[in-house]
Amino acid sequence: MKILLSNDDGVYAPGLRVLAEHLQSMGDIQVVAPDRNRSGASNSLTLDRPLEPHQHSNGFISLNGTPTDCVHMGASAVFDMSPDLVVSGINAGANLGDDVIYSGTVAAAMEGRHLKLPPIAVSLVSGHPRHYETAAKVVRELIPQLHQLNVAPRTVLNINVPDCPLNELKGIHVTRLGHRDLADSPVAAADPRGKVRYWLSGVGAVADKEPGTDFYAVEQGFVSITPLQIDMTQYAGMENLASWLEDKV
Repeated sequence: MKILLSNDDGVYAPGLRVLAEHLQSMGDIQVVAPDRNRSGASNSLTLDRPLEPHQHSNGFISLNGTPTDCVHMGASAVFDMSPDLVVSGINAGANLGDDVIYSGTVAAAMEGRHLKLPPIAVSLVSGHPRHYETAAKVVRELIPQLHQLNVAPRTVLNINVPDCPLNELKGIHVTRLGHRDLADSPVAAADPRGKVRYWLSGVGAVADKEPGTDFYAVEQGFVSITPLQIDMTQYAGMENLASWLEDKV
């Protein structure tokens, strides 16, 4: 198996290193990651300048671009490998509920949606992660079984792992996305020259963590796996929209 690894925390992130260490015996591993932290980059591509790859002493390749850039380049065999699978992570922090809209971790996985196997985004649910090995071992156990998984084309597996030792995990739950409230307003701050700049606030509070959601699963000590679809069409709303338009057109 040929596996392309990426992330949004950057090429020096400990989660990426641990993931590569645990997956290297499963086949050919190639790492292409941003040259710095690009959290929140979502599915953006860099179109206003060329991308410059740099190969590090450990074999990892970094790009001066986004997580999507990295997987786009890596999956295009620019670096002499055509991968079968993309794994993105291990993210330092959760990617639950509405987080997936903004997540560079999830976006990197999405860019591998055309490959043979469903791509994986994996995150460790903690503000100060410690147990990266737990998340890496969860992914390592799942990868050999992907060939047996029957899901729709272009499905992405979003995995969130509680930050605890492996033997403390209670199991794995298949979940739906929960939801967050709107984040707080941006915070104004004056720089030393008196110019006002703004920091975006953190994520909103959890609004939906009912049983069956990803929020509920990890809160109860379970690994959460949510299948994500790329097709954002709301099919249930098409008939109502068509009826509404009949009176407008």
